[in-house]
Amino acid sequence: MTVHFPELSRPDLGTTTKRSKFYSQYTKRLLDLTLVLLSLPAVLPVVLLLAFAVFLQDGGKPFYRQRRVGRGGRIFTMWKLRSMVRDAEARLQAHLTENQASREEWNSKQKLSNDPRITPIGRVLRSSSLDELPQLLNVLTGDMSLVGPRPMLPEQKTLYSGEAYYTLRPGITGSWQISERNASSFSSRAVFDNDYAARLSLTTDIAILGATCSVVLKRTGC
Repeated sequence: MTVHFPELSRPDLGTTTKRSKFYSQYTKRLLDLTLVLLSLPAVLPVVLLLAFAVFLQDGGKPFYRQRRVGRGGRIFTMWKLRSMVRDAEARLQAHLTENQASREEWNSKQKLSNDPRITPIGRVLRSSSLDELPQLLNVLTGDMSLVGPRPMLPEQKTLYSGEAYYTLRPGITGSWQISERNASSFSSRAVFDNDYAARLSLTTDIAILGATCSVVLKRTGC
C-alpha cells in the first residue's frame, strides 16, 4: 500500500478537535493497553519460539535492544528480535568503507536495500515484521504506541527536519511504516509524522492498523 502525503508543514494544533485531543490524551493509551493485553496469550509463545530459532542459528542473544528517541526527546530502550549478525556494527562500517554506493544509500535512507548484516532468519523476521513483536513490551511500559512515528536513533536527530515526532509516542506501525518506505529518504519521515499528528484520531489509527495487516501479509517489511 502506498500512501501520499502533502508537503512538509507543521501541524496546526489549533484546528485539532476536542474529540481528537481527548483521544490522543486518554483513549489512545487505553486502546494500546487493551489490544496488547488481549494479544499477549497468542503473541508470547510466538516470540519465545522465534527467539529460540534465532539462538539456534549462531548461539547469540536472541533479543536486541537499542536506544531510541521517544516523546519529548526522552531516550528509551527499544526491544526487537535480533535479525543481524553478532558483529553487525563492525560489519556495517567495513561495508560502507568498501562500497561508495552503499554509503550514499545509507547517508540518504539510514538503511540498505541489500544489508550484509542480516541473517537468513533475520530476513524472514524483517520481511514479516515479526522481529518487532517484542516492542509490545515498550507499548506496555508507555515508551511506545501501537501507532506512531518510526522510532529514531539519537544520532539521527540531526537528520530529522520536523517537530511532530517529539509530541508523539513512537509507534510499532505508522504512516511511514505502511508507505513506500524502502524508496523514501530518512528526512521525508517528517512529512509522514506531521501529517499523522495533524489528523490523529481513532479512525486514523484503525485505518493504519488495518493497512499494517496488509503490509505484513504481503511481507513488504524492512
